Amino acid sequence: MQVTETLNEGLKRGYTITLTADELDSKVNEKLAEAQPEVEMKGFRKGKVPMALLKKQFGPRVLGEAMQEAVDGAMNAHFEETGDKPAMQPSVNMVDGETWKEGDDVVVEMSYEKLPEMPEVDLKAIKLEKLVAKAGDEAVDEALANLAETAKDFEAKDGAAEDGDQVVIDFLGKVDGEAFDGGAAEDYPLVLGSNSFIPGFEDQLVGTKAGEEKNVEVTFPEEYGAENLAGKAAVFECKIKEVKGPKAAELDDELAKKFGAEDLAALKGQIAERLEAEYAGAARAVMKRKLLDVLDETVSFELPPSLVEAEAGQIAHQLWHEENPDHQGHDHDKIEPTEEHTKLAERRVKLGLLLAELGQKAEVEVTDQEMTQAVMNQARQYPGQERQFFEFVQQNQQMQQQLRAPIFEDKVVDYIVELAEVSEKEVSKDDLQKAVEELDEE
Repeated sequence: MQVTETLNEGLKRGYTITLTADELDSKVNEKLAEAQPEVEMKGFRKGKVPMALLKKQFGPRVLGEAMQEAVDGAMNAHFEETGDKPAMQPSVNMVDGETWKEGDDVVVEMSYEKLPEMPEVDLKAIKLEKLVAKAGDEAVDEALANLAETAKDFEAKDGAAEDGDQVVIDFLGKVDGEAFDGGAAEDYPLVLGSNSFIPGFEDQLVGTKAGEEKNVEVTFPEEYGAENLAGKAAVFECKIKEVKGPKAAELDDELAKKFGAEDLAALKGQIAERLEAEYAGAARAVMKRKLLDVLDETVSFELPPSLVEAEAGQIAHQLWHEENPDHQGHDHDKIEPTEEHTKLAERRVKLGLLLAELGQKAEVEVTDQEMTQAVMNQARQYPGQERQFFEFVQQNQQMQQQLRAPIFEDKVVDYIVELAEVSEKEVSKDDLQKAVEELDEE
């Protein structure tokens, strides 16, 4: 077996692997000899089939296996010897593969881009600022008022229904004069403006009074879940039985008990803790972005072009679909990345490789418990289908990697922050929100 270097430019590498006919024949004989004791063939006792007959019967198949194993072995030995780590799957092609015949040498061309050598980073020299926001009385009162809004009640009122009022109705829906399944209810409490019914339904009940009857004419959306109703015009015969106006919940101990707190003071304390946890999460996101900016600006190394090109293509593809949400699938023209896409891809590739290296050196690992929690969190997006989602993840390595990657990244960031010099700066809730908005703009 001979391995000859043909390309060495930057991170690009190229090699010719030559397996002589004699070496290949020897490997075929070794594999046949290994299998011989278990081979049974008519006219011969088990394990006594002559080698020549074995070679004639199984030679072609074993030849291909021996060739593949020899090439794979040569590649693995090369990577172990050189220490190269391919950025992507190496390209391997057999020279003159169409005209090759038994008895010829096997010549294979292998090319790849190696991952770059990572420079040493003095993590203790990194300086970061951590924003700290406290949950003041005003923020707690605002959150408490929003909470009370969800617990508001309704009480009977005179006069016509207004947006925000609750109407108690009986209704019967018909399409082409015929009632349909699921289109009727009695004593249904509907809050006008909640957008819980078909578009246009609630608007037509504004101005109605208790005791009145009204036909509400609407058209089901084209994407409506029930195919027999999608896009169809319908008439709902409605009887307004009561009109109720919203009544704000009292900010007292009784309200606190509805939300599981002992009293109002305890509820305020819980709200303050929740707000400060939210502020801490937002502050961490700001500090993480600043950390990534520092690493991007101060650390430099050559990037594998193939990784940058693939990442730029993915960014361009994703943004195109975000700008064209009505276009499903991938039946569209090729989307060429712009200079902006490539610049963003370079940052992502650089930081991804750097964080992976730092995490590996620090022996950062994602635990089974963390993965299970991540899968459970994702599964909640598919109510009723959690089991199927778990099975899908178990069988899909790519999905597992998608769930593992952000956990690993956050753990590496935490590791760096522990070593970095971090100062705290107290800010208002508004200043913190402004910092978060600036991240979104970037």
